[in-house]
Amino acid sequence: MTGGGDCPGLNAVLNAVVKSALRYGYQIYGIENGFNGLVNDNMKLLTFQDVSGILPRGGTVLGTTNRDNPFKFAHEHEDGTITYTDERETVVRNLARRGIEALIVIGGDGSLAIGSQLARECGVKVVGVPKTIDNDLPCTERTFGFDTAVAMATEALDRLHTTAESHHRVMLLEVMGRYAGWIALHSGVAGGADVILIPEIPYHMDAIINKIHERQRQGKMFSIIVVAEGSKPEGGEMTVARMVKASFDPIRLGGVGFKLADQIEQATGIESRCTVLGYLQRGGSPTAFDRVLCTRYGVAAVEACIQGNYDVMVALRNDSIVQVPLEEAGSKPRSVPLDSEIIKAARYIGISFGDEV
Repeated sequence: MTGGGDCPGLNAVLNAVVKSALRYGYQIYGIENGFNGLVNDNMKLLTFQDVSGILPRGGTVLGTTNRDNPFKFAHEHEDGTITYTDERETVVRNLARRGIEALIVIGGDGSLAIGSQLARECGVKVVGVPKTIDNDLPCTERTFGFDTAVAMATEALDRLHTTAESHHRVMLLEVMGRYAGWIALHSGVAGGADVILIPEIPYHMDAIINKIHERQRQGKMFSIIVVAEGSKPEGGEMTVARMVKASFDPIRLGGVGFKLADQIEQATGIESRCTVLGYLQRGGSPTAFDRVLCTRYGVAAVEACIQGNYDVMVALRNDSIVQVPLEEAGSKPRSVPLDSEIIKAARYIGISFGDEV
């Protein structure tokens, strides 16, 4: 099953899981729309033909949702009210009725945390595969989907450069990442940003303005700023776009880029514009790196089942696929370390993180 937000590479993992499992003689059920399919018993046997040609496709042929926690399953009523029921017994019953021995959960921290709870409290045998463009899962050096998201953000920065330089503007690109700045950091360095703002380093407006003025003194009449959606000023709060009641994580961040653009324009008099990359980062065909990583993850998940190693997540460490405890995989998100070699390199070449006034 695939859970949480869509992500480039979901189909590539599914392709590897189905092909390797069928070659070992297993039957594989595809569960539709994440945990919703587990509760409502919407699943089907998959064949080689079902995964033919899906390796390069974005999204997921199984469908997904970032709602429908079986331990707190939401029911929306006509009057707009929401009630919740505990459907763990329904899940266990549906798996048993089909003779399903193990559940492979492809998801981020929310989906893997639910998978871990199913294993711990219900005895379901679970193997997790780390998915998120945010790259913020603990226990693994890289989640699939991240490389594709960075490539998209970098291409956007390349395009924004031409407009910024032509019109002598400050151009801001707001990228996803939730509470971690991995996408902003990597795309900002790759895309030649002048300022990179990430949640791990609260910013000062004076530092941003000083960087813009410094570039003007050097004869550079434009500036490029990458801002992670979870960025916040020193002593301030993250910008919340909206709340989604029935979701694993109800908080939806967004809007900080527009706030910054207004503040910069008022402080400098320079025309400033913000582009929110949004769901473009999560769509489309995965990069070659992600396709290879997805294939390795999918095969490793099946190998874990064959070995009888359950309640684990497959992870990338030192360019090798290993197994780590599933419970740890759904724990505290992995932030960008302040002593990151990439941050140090960025500072050396003059990129500002908005913290040095």
